[in-house]
Amino acid sequence: MASEDFQHSSVMPKEALECLAPRPGEVFVDGTVGGGGHARLILEATAPDGRLIGLDRDREALAAAGRGLATFGDRVLLRHGNFADIDRVLEELGVDVVDGILLDLGVSSFQLDTARRGFSFQTDAPLDMRMDTSGGTTAADAVNFLPPEELARIFRDYGEERHARRIARRIEKVRAEAPLLTTRELAELVRDAVPGGRVPARIHPATRVFQALRIYVNAELDSLRDGLRRAMAVLRPGGRLVVISFHSLEDRIVKQFFRAAVQTCTCPPGLPVCVCGRKPEAVLLTRKGLRATDLEVATNPRARSAVLRAIRRL
Repeated sequence: MASEDFQHSSVMPKEALECLAPRPGEVFVDGTVGGGGHARLILEATAPDGRLIGLDRDREALAAAGRGLATFGDRVLLRHGNFADIDRVLEELGVDVVDGILLDLGVSSFQLDTARRGFSFQTDAPLDMRMDTSGGTTAADAVNFLPPEELARIFRDYGEERHARRIARRIEKVRAEAPLLTTRELAELVRDAVPGGRVPARIHPATRVFQALRIYVNAELDSLRDGLRRAMAVLRPGGRLVVISFHSLEDRIVKQFFRAAVQTCTCPPGLPVCVCGRKPEAVLLTRKGLRATDLEVATNPRARSAVLRAIRRL
């Protein structure tokens, strides 16, 4: 399900394809093309003349997708960029509307497993965490230069870390003597800062802090909000939008956006007739978020936290 050198297993490919319902000749956008696993399935289903536009912030992912999807020739158009800019990319390509959009959120297996990217504390590496390494703030920039109050907010809001202030204060103290530059340094600091951090546990005490920093560095939640809004704007009537999220913050944004898109009248209950005139923009294709099967989780443990939601534009 992925280009050989990228090493990323696409999550819930069967469920995603069923919701996207691709047909020959249709045009799709994979806003997080990664190694090209989902994209390949879409291209096969839209043969012989369907097209796929693939976006990714990670140039290494984009290069892997280009190699893995080369056999589809000019049916594939790959662009480096954030899916939040989907409308601008389509405008540059001369595409007005598309038949379906897939957003597979979060960090890829490749990014997690490539030590030099700094997404994981399993091996020691520079504190980077950028999906687009061509520029922007790194995780090291954040922990060494942000005020402790801002760090605490990031850990609390993006990582739901209950010891956020304690960790931020420890960072402030340590960085005053020497900057924090590696994943192991930060992970050990968190382990020492939280109560019981040295007691063996199923989840490493630094997990939420690393998630929070990654979300902050890549502005993931803002990108998601913008991307959902702009994706709806470029879907043709009947077009499908499928989003796979991997933690509660992402899923909450998707769920709320979809709920608003399918909402009808917003008038107060006491009014005898509707005066707001609101019409739904879409219908839900998934009443509840879909989860990966036990079989898939057994072969790809990172699918355990995935939630898939889908809507169809009216």
